[in-house]
Amino acid sequence: MRHFLTILNQEIRMLLVNPSTYIAAVLFLAVMGFVFTGILENYSAAPQVDSPATVFFQYFWLPVFFMVPLLTMKCLAEERRLGTLETLLTTPVTTTEVVLGKFGAAYFLYLLLWGSTGGFFYILHRFAGDVRFLDNGPLIGGYVFIAVSGMLFIAIGVFASSLSRNQAVAGIGSFALLFGLISGLSFLNGMAVLELELMQPVKAVVNYAQIFQHLNDFTRGVVDTRQLLFYISGTVLALIFSILGVEAKLLQG
Repeated sequence: MRHFLTILNQEIRMLLVNPSTYIAAVLFLAVMGFVFTGILENYSAAPQVDSPATVFFQYFWLPVFFMVPLLTMKCLAEERRLGTLETLLTTPVTTTEVVLGKFGAAYFLYLLLWGSTGGFFYILHRFAGDVRFLDNGPLIGGYVFIAVSGMLFIAIGVFASSLSRNQAVAGIGSFALLFGLISGLSFLNGMAVLELELMQPVKAVVNYAQIFQHLNDFTRGVVDTRQLLFYISGTVLALIFSILGVEAKLLQG
């Protein structure tokens, strides 16, 4: 892993000098700012049960579905299409270092984008002057959820990128996998067939993987080690499959 930091620094540098990164950041902040404004309008119209932070993080799926594929679809697919990945791996650099470096750079930008939304809450606190709008528990728990779950989401995007030479196909694959994980499992959890006694093991697995339930727990200050294990183990597995996918494609030529 001697070259991991070198690759990570190079990937971050490339992201920071790429105009598309700033376009994506502006779009991200515009969309999430619109969401935050809508939340505040609801609070100004009538009292609400949940804090603004709790409601704000309920929309985490918006950047996950659209920003994660944008951040990750080029990382390996474009390298393979241009032939630069094969050239890079002829140097004393391992596939593991390349995959982890690209994952780390995309995850860094993901955290940077979400971290910038903290400005919304600072402005609210600065000008509203009402501490009731800011509940530290849901705010901290929400950002912890973003950081922990983001590892898995970015790793899934990298995995999708490792399967294709076409970045558009990689982006669509990433979207499909993320949609299935977040919305598909939520829909599956409500199906009556899972109430059958034979399906109870499946129902237990589906319940365990409910992303929205994890978010609710984090924003209430409940951090379950089983949930942390779910995201960490899922991230590791997705990265291992990414490494194997890259090596398999290289062997196929």
